[in-house]
Amino acid sequence: MIRVALPKQLPYGARQLKRLPCQARGFSSFLDRFRKSPSENHSSGSAKDEDTRKISKVRGAPQGISQHRKTEWRINRHKVFRISEEVRAAVASNQPVVALETTIYTHGFPYPDNVALALELEAIVRKNGGIPATIGVLDGVIRVGLDTEEITRLASAAGNPETMKVSRRDTPYITGMALAGHKLNGGTTVAGTMMIAMEAGIKVFGTGGLGGVHRGGQDTLDISADLTELGRTPVAVVSSGCKSFLDLSRTLEYLETQGVPVCTFADGRRGDIDLPSFYSRDSGIRSPLVVQNAAEAAAMIFSGELMNNRSGMLFANPLPEEFSIPKTEIDIAIDKAVKEATEQGHHGHLNTPFILSRIKELTKGNSVVANRALIHSNVTMATYVAVELARLKGETTNPAVSNFQSRQTPSNIKQTPSKIAKMPSKIKTDSNEITQGEAINQHMPNADIIVFGSIAMDISCDYIPRAVNTIDESTSVPTGPMTDAAPHMKTSNIGTIAETVGGVGHNVTLAAHLVAGELTVRLCSLVATDRTGDEVVTQLRIKGLDTQGIRSITRSISPKDQHPKDQHPTHCTARYVAMNDGKKDLILAMADMSIFDTCQIRQTMLPGWIQQTSKGSKWSVIDANWSPSSIKYLLDSLKGSRSNARIAFEPVSVPKSIKLFQPTTSTGDGISIHPFPHNVVDLATPNQFELAAMHASAKQHEYFESDEWWKAIDSFGIPSSGARERFVALTNKKMTDEGIPLQTIQLLPFIPIILTKLGPEGVLMTELLKPGDKRLKDPNTAPYILSRNANGSAEIGGVYMRLFPAVEQVQDVVSVNGVGDTFLGVIIAGLASGARLDKPLIDLAQKAAVLTLRSREAVSPELKVLRGEFNGLNR
Repeated sequence: MIRVALPKQLPYGARQLKRLPCQARGFSSFLDRFRKSPSENHSSGSAKDEDTRKISKVRGAPQGISQHRKTEWRINRHKVFRISEEVRAAVASNQPVVALETTIYTHGFPYPDNVALALELEAIVRKNGGIPATIGVLDGVIRVGLDTEEITRLASAAGNPETMKVSRRDTPYITGMALAGHKLNGGTTVAGTMMIAMEAGIKVFGTGGLGGVHRGGQDTLDISADLTELGRTPVAVVSSGCKSFLDLSRTLEYLETQGVPVCTFADGRRGDIDLPSFYSRDSGIRSPLVVQNAAEAAAMIFSGELMNNRSGMLFANPLPEEFSIPKTEIDIAIDKAVKEATEQGHHGHLNTPFILSRIKELTKGNSVVANRALIHSNVTMATYVAVELARLKGETTNPAVSNFQSRQTPSNIKQTPSKIAKMPSKIKTDSNEITQGEAINQHMPNADIIVFGSIAMDISCDYIPRAVNTIDESTSVPTGPMTDAAPHMKTSNIGTIAETVGGVGHNVTLAAHLVAGELTVRLCSLVATDRTGDEVVTQLRIKGLDTQGIRSITRSISPKDQHPKDQHPTHCTARYVAMNDGKKDLILAMADMSIFDTCQIRQTMLPGWIQQTSKGSKWSVIDANWSPSSIKYLLDSLKGSRSNARIAFEPVSVPKSIKLFQPTTSTGDGISIHPFPHNVVDLATPNQFELAAMHASAKQHEYFESDEWWKAIDSFGIPSSGARERFVALTNKKMTDEGIPLQTIQLLPFIPIILTKLGPEGVLMTELLKPGDKRLKDPNTAPYILSRNANGSAEIGGVYMRLFPAVEQVQDVVSVNGVGDTFLGVIIAGLASGARLDKPLIDLAQKAAVLTLRSREAVSPELKVLRGEFNGLNR
């Protein structure tokens, strides 16, 4: 045992130990605990003092300098490095914090899509219990925890030549230039973000993909700084492995040399697991280590801290299976892109952007979808890890922090996106005024299916039944308990309230997306710049849906545009509220869809924009939530786009279904449609009540009186005596007596394919056949040929009518909301993929509708289980 005299300049707490015996060999490491500032070592004081001590640890003042110099250092440091109060308080109180990089916004996605993505990722972190810390450089100052306005400022600088990619090597330059008077903006790379996150005390970082050793790196020494940073900075990085165009084997060898643990999340898999390669779940290279979940990853980080580990950790998170691009397919695109980059001389920091751009082109945009999906997945997993890490460390309560967080009301987070939509500058193009975001979207990739329809926030209120005692009125004697299934009017009731994104257009889009993962489906709709609109768009992106067609409305309706019946001074995002009893049966529903009925769509979706977004599409869908003038505008724009896309019409409801057959008025309302072969709508999916309403409207407005209509009807070849017996044979007597087959025949010249949804009785298909249709001569389809042309028409060959029975009689119905939309979404997905409109496709669409009947969601997430059957339709 020895005694060591400590120097007088040591803090008070350390001087008290100068007479304590200790082992000489371990004394230096023990002493390091006390080489802090006095404010960091005092063990007594108020709660406010405790907060100050915790915050000072984050600031990390240099050791061995006086208190005066420390104060001066902190003031000067603030000129180049700032941490938001929310992040500072969260780190000090051991809250789960997730670092987010910004080069993806400044050098990845275009403005304003990059702003939307940034807000999505922050929303994902908050939704899963974490605090987002977006890191970037604004005006030469490194900022940790950018707020919405700061994110918008930084993202709007995307494409500016002066906007820098900031790695570790660039931080002295960009901050030094600011001190010298030249203030620059920059997005932080993985390496830069790691270094800054460590300085801020943040342990977990979620990103897309990591850099690595480039192909041929053994000769060029083109190795990303991300790898070196992982070797010296104790921050855990959650990514989808390294970008797949790199040399993954050499990257792993380099990381091993740097002492970096590389682990892959098993994601439910067993046995040998590959390191993911960004766009694909598999790379052909076995992962060095495997973890099962976020808890195991957090335990590794925590144990590394206990062991004073100075290197980072890489946790590779495979992207969701439905977005994974097959390895053979992506390898072909990567090899071609890398070869072109070499041939054209793209090296260094220019190499990656060029390769990513070419991969996007070669995969027809699929790489962008996969990229967005993996970023969402990685940030979600990083948040789970941060939450587990905070739990392991033992979360502390702090009144000051709690008070601060209670002040972060939803308005602080949700209001600012409304400002974003107002910021893009105006651009003049062909005498029409559109926003910069619209101009960017004119270059959006092609989509197989375009849905012009409604999107809304669905609010479902389910009453919770309670037991009540019943009394015999004659004897006044209690007879026992009874379940009170119905809510009480004019008072408050106990229930559960749930919000989900719905709307006919959204439901059709989601159904097609879920059942046909390989097709690109784009929703074109309207939201307002309000909290609901922000949440709706965020939820769409989380589901992996294309949101490039969502238009945001900010202005009030001017008198010249305002509909005479409109009572709304400004637009608001559509909402639907349903009140259900204890059995989940609908009692009352109210919908505010005025944004679609009153907004002049010609001012939000210019003809050129519609033609661009529908370019290359195979089918377009229009739902009847739009005003008649908007439906007319959409039909005219789509038919004038020189596109071969066909158009489907979803009637939505009885009152709205008649919009298709309202003649044009002097105010411009109404739609002018003509019979085949000049029809503008190719397919409709009404239920029997919507069919009757459409038929009555067409009859009322004399659509059945034109010469064109009579010419088409004569060409059907139906005998003058009528076709009642054939109607009964093809359907049944009840359906014939209700007039359903006759109504479809009389509407058929305007809509050549009508699928009438009959609930438990199935689906009635009525189709106008062209002269060359094989079904006219096929003996297998002969029973379903209602009639054949007999007047030599060169355009009409006959009529096909077939009743497809219901695939299942459903007893355990949860909700009928979205059932018809699901049916249409699957039908359109099948047609867009090349399937025939026949029993296999219609039965599959009915199966999808049954899944939605059994789901609380407007579209059942279980539709994914039908993908195998869907992919087999064309075999």
